[in-house]
Amino acid sequence: MLPSSIQIVPLHPLDFAEFMDYLDDHLSDNGKDGTAYFQPSPQGQHAFSPQRAAAFRGALDVPLSQHGWRRAWVARNATGQIVGHVDLRSHTERWSAERCLLGMGVDRAHRKIGLGAALIEHVELWAKQETAVGWIDLQVLSNNTPAIRLYLRSGFKITGEVRDMFKVDNQYFSYTDMTKYLYANQH
Repeated sequence: MLPSSIQIVPLHPLDFAEFMDYLDDHLSDNGKDGTAYFQPSPQGQHAFSPQRAAAFRGALDVPLSQHGWRRAWVARNATGQIVGHVDLRSHTERWSAERCLLGMGVDRAHRKIGLGAALIEHVELWAKQETAVGWIDLQVLSNNTPAIRLYLRSGFKITGEVRDMFKVDNQYFSYTDMTKYLYANQH
């Protein structure tokens, strides 16, 4: 059970610079000190580019009825520090409005306390209440077994794998595709 001192709240536009600082720090763990690679990028290359940050920020303002939307939430501890995040965004392909993509991460000091599961549960409830989305998809590096275990426990199913999708730091990484139907209990 998630500690009551941690609250999941929508990412406010005024907090976007703080969020980018959190993401840069979070991404610095990618493949470092026994942490699984969770992004297909080399160690030490962890800053969001200005273009990528602008695209993320801009998508937060796109109405849900339009292609290209994104919504994000942050988990804050008792002192207000961002300790996790989750986002949902429309697929890049048009005509896929009933599906969206999940992205998420948890700060190194707040893993294994149920925060990842709470973030997923939060966005699933939001998607059911606020959108026409029926499916949440995600892609995860296949070596990231802690994340895959979390997604499986949360009801996601593996739908495929692209072998050796990336070559990063002279290592090959496969990409696992996963999905969850939000209304499975109604069939």
